[in-house]
Amino acid sequence: MKPETFYSLLDQQNINLTDQQKFQFERYFELLVEWNQKINLTAITEKEEVYLKHFYDSIAPILQGLIENQEIKLLDIGAGAGFPSLPMKILYPQLDVTIIDSLNKRINFLQLLAEELDLEGVHFYHGRAEDFAQDNNFRAQFDIVTARAVARMQVLSELTIPYLKVGGKLLALKASNAPEELTEAKNALNLLFSKVEDNISYTLPNGDPRYITIVEKKKKLQTNIHVRLVCQINAHFRIF
Repeated sequence: MKPETFYSLLDQQNINLTDQQKFQFERYFELLVEWNQKINLTAITEKEEVYLKHFYDSIAPILQGLIENQEIKLLDIGAGAGFPSLPMKILYPQLDVTIIDSLNKRINFLQLLAEELDLEGVHFYHGRAEDFAQDNNFRAQFDIVTARAVARMQVLSELTIPYLKVGGKLLALKASNAPEELTEAKNALNLLFSKVEDNISYTLPNGDPRYITIVEKKKKLQTNIHVRLVCQINAHFRIF
């Protein structure tokens, strides 16, 4: 996808990028490729692939009408090089974005990126997602949690739901539809007082299938349940 095609497709969705936003995406690409030579950020470095499989793919929650340009608190788990949250932040500057990452080198990249792109209302923290979820400054503080190709739904729900306010939503972006994941996650979702609200299917412009699973937190999570789930993650999964 050429940048011009990216702009045109957004125009069709009534999202008209300013010159500043176009510059931000272009500079994002440049820094991504530059830093990828120092640390492993992505296997995708060709410009047209980055615009399609990183930038366009990341803004799917906006294109699907799941996120609006409002002052909502969004946490991105497993963001890596900032996907999907930072492309959405470029489109919708009012979003308040937090990223937690276990690798400090990636945090350094994200901090530089935010400075270069002049992004305000972005916050980066070095550490493990399951540890921050026990901190009162993070637990039950977010309206939306996003995760793009991070883990199977059972693990993902245990990592992310504790961060959500009651009524908040997890948006899990996936490249494949795995109904068995939701079956496996049923017990964990019940313990977390959460429910799958929708499972949206769509395609990228090149025809690649994509899915967004939407999970809503219905009730406040009991601390003892959260601690037990964190122990399960530490003992069995260790994905971060």
